[in-house]
Order: sequence, then structure tokens, then C-alpha cells
Amino acid sequence: MKLSIVMPVYNERQFVLEIIDRVMAVQLDGLDRELIVVDDCSKDGTRDVLKSLQRPGVTVVYHEQNRGKGAALRSGFARCAGDVILIQDADLEYNPTDYPVLLKPILDRNADVVYGSRFLGGPHRVHLFWHMVGNRFLTLLSNMMSNLNLTDMETCYKVFRREVLDGMTLRSDRFGFEPEFTLKVARGGWRVYEVPISYHGRDYTEGKKIGWKDGVSAVYTIVKFRFFD
Repeated sequence: MKLSIVMPVYNERQFVLEIIDRVMAVQLDGLDRELIVVDDCSKDGTRDVLKSLQRPGVTVVYHEQNRGKGAALRSGFARCAGDVILIQDADLEYNPTDYPVLLKPILDRNADVVYGSRFLGGPHRVHLFWHMVGNRFLTLLSNMMSNLNLTDMETCYKVFRREVLDGMTLRSDRFGFEPEFTLKVARGGWRVYEVPISYHGRDYTEGKKIGWKDGVSAVYTIVKFRFFD
């Protein structure tokens, strides 16, 4: 079995090599892996760092204009050769040492899709109350529309079998990927698990990018893909 890890990157010059090293260092017994990094037209020198990268098992894809996380993920998915696909952010908020926990329900053949939840008791940095409230609200709204019982719809860590991806057409270009994917997983009747993960959240002075406008967009996306897609 092969694992494809897709990492969208935008303006992460300071962290991109470290997260690549962490991903490739994780021990995955019996699993081959590939890492597909998609640079979404970074402007801070990230592209120069990636162009100098020579690592076996790592493929870098470049966007010539900034298109958003969802578009970057679609570019990465198109290059995947794995039986299982895992999404990894490039900002060090999520720890690749959680991969074995994320993969276990799929490898045990109990799940088709696994969400890594920041709200199930794993160690996490304590800060940004209103960001947490926003995440909880969007998860609640998504659950109402999808009839799933997730605790963290907006999590980066989503792991799924290749057949799940082949059974849907994704359209969202920005952070709307998260609710769109979730609603289409529910519509497809796939078996969904959640597992606790660790989380080291950043604040906006440290480079966090998602903001309140993305929250408003997520509400629109949930309604759109529930009733009009």
C-alpha cells in the first residue's frame, strides 16, 4: 500500500523545509510514501527554497498565480499515485508524528475517511478563543447539513482512500475545500472516523492566514453544496 501526502504551500519560506523533513522522517511500517508539495505562487522566497530541494520521494508542483488552498490540493491530487491520501499543511501547526493514529482506522479496514480532531483531547496550544468558536460554529452548521457528527470539520488532517476522491468532483479554490469535501463525503455514504491529534496553533503575527472572511465564505459554501450542487 502507498501513501500520498499532499502539502499546499503559500509563503512558508521559514518552515517549509522543516515540515518536509518531519513528514519524510515519520516511521510508516509497511507503507511506501510520496510527498507532493504544491507551491501556490508564493511571494516570500518559498519557491526559491523549493527549487533547490532535491529529496527522493518529494515532487514539487508550481502554480503561476495564487489560486487558493482548494486549487492547490486539486493540483496535488492529480499527481497522487497512492492508495491512501493525506493532507498536510506547511505551517507546523499539525504534527506528522500523528500519521500512525490517523492511518490506523483505514489500515484496519474500519474507515474510508479519517478526520484528525483538535477538540478530542490531544495536546494543543491554548489561544485564540474566537477562532475556536468560529470552528465550532462551522462544524455545527456542516453537521446539520451533512448529518455527520464531527467535532472538527475544519481540520487540516483529512485522510481517505483513493476511491473516495475518485467518487467526487471538487470545485472550491480556497478554504471552502473543507466543507465541500465533508458534504460530499457524507453524500457518498463513506465510513468516517475521527481521532485526536496534537495541535500547535499560530496567531496572525506568526503567519496564520485564515480569517473571518473565510468563515463567511465557508457558510456560503456549506449552503451551496448542500442545496445547489
